Amino acid sequence: MKKFGLSDKQAEESKAKYGTNKLSELATETFWDKLKGNFGDPMIKILCVALLVNVVIYILGAIGVIESDVEWYEPIGIAVAIALATLVSTFSEYRNENAFQKLQEEASKITCKIYRNGEVKEIPIDDIVVGDAVMLQSGDKIPADGILIDGTIKVDQSVLNGEAKEAKKIAIPDGWTDTEEAMDFLNEYKVFRGSVVCSGNAVMQVTVVGDKSVYGQIAKELQQDDERDSPLKVKLAGLANGISKFGYIGGGAIAIASLIQSVVSAGGFSAFFDSGIGNVINSFLSAIILAVIIIVMAVPEGLPLMIALVSAMNMSKMLKDNVLVRKATGIETAGSLNILFSDKTGTITKGKLEVVTFIDGSLNETSKLVDVKGELGRLTAVAIHNNTDAVVTHEGDSVKVVGGNATEKAVLGFAIDVNPKVNLSRVTSIPFNSTNKYSATQVKGDYNYTLIKGAPEKILQRCKYYLDKDGNKVEFSTAKQLDDKINQYAERAIRMLALAVSEDALGEDSLPDGNNWILLGVLGIRDEVRPESVTAIKKVKEAGVQVVMITGDRKETAVAIAKDAGLLTSDNEKVFTSDELQKMSDDDIKAVLSDIRVIARALPTDKSRLVRLAQEKELVVGMTGDGVNDSPALKKADVGFAMGGGTEVAKEASDIVILDDNFNSIEKAILYGRTIFNSIRKFIIFQLTINVAAVLISFVCPLLGMDSPLTVIQILWVNLVMDTLAALAFGGEPAIDRYMKEKPKSRSEAIVNKYMWSSIITGSIWIFILGIALLTVAPLQKIFVENYDFGTSFFHIPDLNSSEFLELGTAYFAFFIFSAVFNAFNARTTEINLFDNIKGNKGFLKILGIIVVVQLIMTYVGGSVMRCHGLDAIEWIVVLVMSISIIPIDLLRKCIVGKKS
Repeated sequence: MKKFGLSDKQAEESKAKYGTNKLSELATETFWDKLKGNFGDPMIKILCVALLVNVVIYILGAIGVIESDVEWYEPIGIAVAIALATLVSTFSEYRNENAFQKLQEEASKITCKIYRNGEVKEIPIDDIVVGDAVMLQSGDKIPADGILIDGTIKVDQSVLNGEAKEAKKIAIPDGWTDTEEAMDFLNEYKVFRGSVVCSGNAVMQVTVVGDKSVYGQIAKELQQDDERDSPLKVKLAGLANGISKFGYIGGGAIAIASLIQSVVSAGGFSAFFDSGIGNVINSFLSAIILAVIIIVMAVPEGLPLMIALVSAMNMSKMLKDNVLVRKATGIETAGSLNILFSDKTGTITKGKLEVVTFIDGSLNETSKLVDVKGELGRLTAVAIHNNTDAVVTHEGDSVKVVGGNATEKAVLGFAIDVNPKVNLSRVTSIPFNSTNKYSATQVKGDYNYTLIKGAPEKILQRCKYYLDKDGNKVEFSTAKQLDDKINQYAERAIRMLALAVSEDALGEDSLPDGNNWILLGVLGIRDEVRPESVTAIKKVKEAGVQVVMITGDRKETAVAIAKDAGLLTSDNEKVFTSDELQKMSDDDIKAVLSDIRVIARALPTDKSRLVRLAQEKELVVGMTGDGVNDSPALKKADVGFAMGGGTEVAKEASDIVILDDNFNSIEKAILYGRTIFNSIRKFIIFQLTINVAAVLISFVCPLLGMDSPLTVIQILWVNLVMDTLAALAFGGEPAIDRYMKEKPKSRSEAIVNKYMWSSIITGSIWIFILGIALLTVAPLQKIFVENYDFGTSFFHIPDLNSSEFLELGTAYFAFFIFSAVFNAFNARTTEINLFDNIKGNKGFLKILGIIVVVQLIMTYVGGSVMRCHGLDAIEWIVVLVMSISIIPIDLLRKCIVGKKS
């Protein structure tokens, strides 16, 4: 018996010299790293500046340097908005990162069988060292790079090189030395970490461990941070820039208006400057402070919080749908996809071989053996169960097939529900091999047959009869028609396998002589397209997303699958192989990129190249993958979708993990992404309408000689309504199928489109006009003011701080809040039906109800703190009619502008 492996002492020496097999953990962000990163959000930056300015003004006012209306709770309010927005987003990402890490823990629990001190023992994969002899058996994952020193195996190296074909590996001959510097996957003596043993038994000697392995080198490359900004971040940066300009212009204009009002009140410029240097400086400082307050008011503090909340809510929903979001930006980015490069195996297809059809000698077809009646069905089941390397096992209530290769499992799976109770014993058998292309077993007992299974071209020519459903031998006169059917299935990349029996005995190493075999039927086997993938691909294509299938399969197989999946539907759509791509320049590929649907015989480098070229065309790019070789492309893509059954390195490189390996889940991720983006737009309509209206009223009132109609505390409540409560209300918006009918959003497209501007401008101007009317039109004021002589004037400028006009100020405050509440219904849908899908957002009505109730309570008990006084029935009717009027105004706007962006 050969002796393999190391002693404990040798293992310790090797560990000291070369290290262990543990991979360096990829740089992952801590909670504080993620929190710090979220402060880079453009909106958060604006809020931080606003917070700083408020703090400075408050301190200067507190120490008497300037007169300031800024109260201590204003900077605290902004600070709370910043804290909530960043913490919610950070916590959501961190929580999902922990869920992801739990998935990764399984990788470190793998144990391997090695030879130590002349005995076989199991140790964790991380403890393997250079020189260890590792026992490899079918199904094992190769734990490190090395060479075979005993035995023969076939391995699946697709996770490393993307090549689906099994590679044969044999033991090194005596005297062999390794002269290669580069890693060669075709080297028949070498095996590499991450590969899977498909068949055979062998012993490998470890030559490279940990980060120096091919697997480890790819993982190390992924730590390079070259990610580009997400589409949402680009759009928010544009919005932040626009809001800053609006705030600065508005603030400057209001400061000038305030100074003009001071000059007019003083009786002209001469009188103004003659009033004393202290009064002039105070007027300038007051104007500047007012301008700062307006700038702060113009900033939508609630937007970052809303984005964080809506992302967190949808991340939880998506997890229930088998979509684990590792990075919050990945959700919205998925909704912005222009092009998606998708793996075939396990994503578009089921990822396993199965029998898709059975054709008997009478040319009857079925997809289930239980539908094959009579003696034909019985004998077919006997032939399958007794001529295979696979076995059926029972674990509790579940039944599954184990052992054998993928084809054997597929064939036995076809007959798993049909197992006739027969008394048989095996006489002899010939196992399947690629040269003969058949397997055979001779049985005796209830049936005395040689059972034969193999390639149709080997079997059919030896069949003189076929078996009908009653068990009668019938002259095989349908051979030509059956051959035509086989060719039709072959064009769809379906592999055919014939089943036959012979009444003659099996030879020592050969099939029975003669051409009098009896055909049972022909099986069609394929890694079938998932039915739900066909539907999902259709929806994704309707959403304007170009789907490109990338596979290691040959071109003919790839085309057949693509047609069945609905990816190839016209002659204009193009299919390329890796060889063809490599002959094309970058510009050539860019020119035809929009027509590409399939890449066959693909290499890992093809994926990264395609991602780069698509991004150079300013497309938002998605990539799916499961292998180590996919990881660079997954990381480079705008959103990487890793498969739950894939390698830990691929998952680490991804933004989103598809836990069920199903294209249908990718479609859901796109829908959720679009839901988030639309929810953000709804919130922006709601908040900017109120912001613009507030800025307009604050600009005009000083020009009219009137103080701000809203006190500082009232503004805080307005901000709470606009920010936190509205974020909760719009954050729960449901995913609506019609979002998948929308065109993908360009990276450079502004987040506020023409439709939104029409809504914001219409709503804000309407609130402003009615607000000014309420504050200045005497007939309206008389409804709320008693015992005051308005005279005969139509317009009147009130002193809202006086007791006579307390109810008028209360009415304006209530009108402003209720206008926002009713406008929330306008903002949440582009439909005329304002209650469209409102049942999907259960919190919307509840939160608006809370706002209304609190407003009513403040009206009656707010007193001097809130500057409120109770209103009577008539006054409430006027306020509500004015507030609710924003709904028909916006419906009219919708009828005019439609849903166009």
